[in-house]
Amino acid sequence: MTDTFTNTRPNAWGRWGPEDEAGALNHVGPDQVRRAAGLVRTGQVVRLAQILSSKTPVPPHRAGLQHFMGRDGGDYAAGQRRPGGWSVAEDTVVLPLHLGTHIDALCHGWCDERMFNNYRETTMRSNGATRLGVEKMPPAVTRGLLIDVVALRGRPLTNTEVVTRADIEACLKQDGLRIEAGDVILIHTGWLAQQKGKKLVDFNTEPGIDHEAGLWLAQQDVAIIGADNYAVEVLPFAEGTVFPVHQCVIRDFGIPLLEGLLLEPLVATGRREFLFVAAALPIEGATGSPLTPLAIL
Repeated sequence: MTDTFTNTRPNAWGRWGPEDEAGALNHVGPDQVRRAAGLVRTGQVVRLAQILSSKTPVPPHRAGLQHFMGRDGGDYAAGQRRPGGWSVAEDTVVLPLHLGTHIDALCHGWCDERMFNNYRETTMRSNGATRLGVEKMPPAVTRGLLIDVVALRGRPLTNTEVVTRADIEACLKQDGLRIEAGDVILIHTGWLAQQKGKKLVDFNTEPGIDHEAGLWLAQQDVAIIGADNYAVEVLPFAEGTVFPVHQCVIRDFGIPLLEGLLLEPLVATGRREFLFVAAALPIEGATGSPLTPLAIL
């Protein structure tokens, strides 16, 4: 049970009860699933995830992906038995959970010793989170909206360029759309595509949304906010702030951030509204998860 704590900032603490750990994904119910399923016209499925390998860029403080074969063709060449002629290959992957296309669990970040829904930071322990772990995150099957800021500005965004609330509203108006409760918002900045082929990626300077845009999206009751960069929010932050969008969106409103999206294939279809499907790996106590979001057209 969480204890009493007064927070004067706008937030969704207690909205779904003092024991809630699903946050804004509570906005997605059977009505949202049926509505989103009705958007399928062609049946085309677009994968929005990066391919993962040892070459997938990571910030300097994280280890990269490591892939080991437990059994391969060399074992059989060395004399491993083949019962009935049958052979198998097996492997193990070691990777940070915030790698490539991934989602932040609600325990990923906090401020002033408090996490979403007033849980204390003491629920984050050396063997994982006892509250708000990624396994508490329901699968997302709902309407997705592509906010194509690249199309709005006629070019990919440059590092440190801010995506404002006005930009998001302009994209929605241009495409004749409006946000509804339970929607997943995917923001196309063009940043990830610009990193292709680079040996070194600077994770400290990215275009992205600012606090005002994040707060406005949260107040529209969206379920998830994602982007084709690694922070979703603009980097570096506004002076005097530290991860203001993460604080507002994850900690205050319980909205997971979906980072490192591969959006160019979706942009190429011309669709801005679609059925969105994604589910995190339900790793107990984890702060995030790689996943493969799908846009079904």
